[in-house]
Amino acid sequence: MTALPERFVERMKRTMEEEEAASFFASYDENAAHGLRLNPGKISRDGFTDRMPFSLTPVPWCPPGFYYNEEDRPGKHPYHAAGVYYIQEPSAMAVIEGLKPVPGDRVLDLCAAPGGKSTHIAGYLGDRGLLVANEIHPTRVKALSENLERWGARNILVTNETPDRMAERFPAFFDKIVVDAPCSGEGMFRKLPEACEDWSEEKVAHCASMQTDILADAAKMLKPGGVMVYSTCTFAEDENERQIERFLAAHPEFSLEPVAQQEYFTPGKLEHTVRLWPHKLRGEGHFLARLRKSGDTEALETVQEEKVKPLSADVRRVFEAFCREALTFTPEGRYALFGDQLYLLADGLPRLNRLKISRAGWHLGTVKKGRFEPSHAMALALKPGEWKSGVDFSADSEEVLRYLRGETLFWDAAGKGWTIVTVDGFPLGWGKLVQGQLKNHYPKGLRWV
Repeated sequence: MTALPERFVERMKRTMEEEEAASFFASYDENAAHGLRLNPGKISRDGFTDRMPFSLTPVPWCPPGFYYNEEDRPGKHPYHAAGVYYIQEPSAMAVIEGLKPVPGDRVLDLCAAPGGKSTHIAGYLGDRGLLVANEIHPTRVKALSENLERWGARNILVTNETPDRMAERFPAFFDKIVVDAPCSGEGMFRKLPEACEDWSEEKVAHCASMQTDILADAAKMLKPGGVMVYSTCTFAEDENERQIERFLAAHPEFSLEPVAQQEYFTPGKLEHTVRLWPHKLRGEGHFLARLRKSGDTEALETVQEEKVKPLSADVRRVFEAFCREALTFTPEGRYALFGDQLYLLADGLPRLNRLKISRAGWHLGTVKKGRFEPSHAMALALKPGEWKSGVDFSADSEEVLRYLRGETLFWDAAGKGWTIVTVDGFPLGWGKLVQGQLKNHYPKGLRWV
């Protein structure tokens, strides 16, 4: 059994009936559940279950979610490198199912790293709307960007800001917001035993204070009529029901709504909130509250879009030459050059000045003297039929492993220049055909060891 903090055990025994407490603590003798969530932009649910070489069982509250057996090791499969699925703890999948974004929404994931909820949102938006994924910690925002790029998300803005700075820039801007708040992590004790060592009653109090501030900033960024989902992976009432009670008292324009899929969960101690308990379902501990802001969205003024300089003739020439060579289309929309990095901005992107930006849309590649070099993000966001030349390997082939390790491959086929490397049809990255060789352009930092 996981060695639980003594004060935590005492508190849980005080707040639960004896029989319930016994079941709760017994759950720590069981193994944590493992989950993954398919990418609807790359594969259908039927196609996923037919093609995946894993033992999959549906997660009841998340249609794209599945349990897998630990011995399957999906993180070491080429399909993971292709962004066909995202590995995510099953209870955490409930958060965005409670938010339910739809194509065209402007959605904010305020505390976004490492990207599980952001990729879930992107799956619902498709290529319509805008996802702003923010992470305050600079060291974690890189992983967030990489996970969204592997997912193939195009309409994104990844920021590295504090919630109060975001609130200054995005007043009443978003249709939906998710606040998966930093918390004391009690719900992860079984999955991450090291979280037990980091726990204290002081940390619970500190997190509750921080959550209050984050929620207040999030409230400013939600449109009238919009929806916000607040979630934690802790059991502490001060971070959950009491936190929401304090928020509602300070923000009377908000009210609680039922959470979707609530029939799978346990009611919280505040009406319409829900708890996910590890002894009542296959997953870790979570708390969810869905909040609606009153008012009329239609009355809002339109936001001022980011102003961008037109691309120079030289930049446009080399990029369009690349598109003619390697793609069946030229991406349409507003381009922006940040240094030598070319982006296609998401529709409706607001002014970006004085914001710390990690990604500002679909990263297309690097403009070099007289040529254009496509990015890994461009490759992974391409859809079947959008590239001209492709080299396809099967998932169980030695060649795909050699590609993922960064090796040059011999390729006895006609053609030259940039080509998409795919695994069973799913884009993995770029290669360059040169005189019977496939030069490897898989990013060095992502290569398999």
